[in-house]
Amino acid sequence: MLLTKNSPVQKIILAPMEGVADELMRQLLTSLNSYDFCITEFVRVVDSLVPKHVFRKTCPELEHGCVTQSGTPLRMQLLGQEPDWMAENAVRALAMGSHGIDVNFGCPAKAVNKSKGGAVLLNEPEKIHQIMTKMRAAIGSNATLSAKIRLGFTDASKLDEIVSAVQSANVDQLTIHARTKQDGYRPPAYWHFIAEMTEKYDIEIFANGEVWNKNDAQNCISQSQTPNLMLGRGALALPNLANVIKFNETPMAWSELSRLLKRYSELELQGDKSFYFSSRLKQWLRYLKLYYPQADKLFNAIKLLKNKDEILYQIEQVSAVHT
Repeated sequence: MLLTKNSPVQKIILAPMEGVADELMRQLLTSLNSYDFCITEFVRVVDSLVPKHVFRKTCPELEHGCVTQSGTPLRMQLLGQEPDWMAENAVRALAMGSHGIDVNFGCPAKAVNKSKGGAVLLNEPEKIHQIMTKMRAAIGSNATLSAKIRLGFTDASKLDEIVSAVQSANVDQLTIHARTKQDGYRPPAYWHFIAEMTEKYDIEIFANGEVWNKNDAQNCISQSQTPNLMLGRGALALPNLANVIKFNETPMAWSELSRLLKRYSELELQGDKSFYFSSRLKQWLRYLKLYYPQADKLFNAIKLLKNKDEILYQIEQVSAVHT
């Protein structure tokens, strides 16, 4: 059935944004939205069984059913290039409680690509097939296995071969970021390439890239021909974006967001990453200011500050002025 701009979204998942979508951010965003599930930041697999404490550090939710406080299930993501070790670590993650396993073939980071992981494997569809086949054999047919890719490394010429490699390994779900590694995060996203894959393959496909509002979501669904979306940076810029898309919810007002920023700050300062509070808040504000002018003002007010009390004071000031 041909999907149009008026076709409803079916599933929305939260992207694994390295250094951003940690436990606290997942907690906040899933408390505001009805996400179907979240993918964690990746666990790097090289040539050994990753210690359990590393899995728990990446996904503290493993200690309580591998769900966020609002009950949204989490799926551990692995990044690596050795089929046997990827398989063994997938078994470990599942045994610890992960709701399925996701594999990262899309990370554009130079350090990761230099060590033969992430997006560089898009140049080797056969290696992708070997990894996913080994993992499927190790975890059995009942566990959910998914992967995240880009259109390709420098261009989309191998996309068909990549998707074929994934599907033939009996993978359940595939997220396609509609840009190449070389494109990075520069707009636009080339959603029409995804449509060519949804037409040809049976695997459940999620579209990802440049969805910042409901209109973008509708265009993405019609151009990619899949009703399933993964939200990344757009979910940071508009914290209730998933519900805006799913339920036509009103975009969050600044008054509500300012309260959320205070809550985020309090939780961040209570946690074991409080040392990074200043940089993490500024990182989030860089996205929020794309939607909220007030966030731009707050960012400028705190960009040179490191003292937590001074930062909290500025949050109060901007909130009081704009509420």
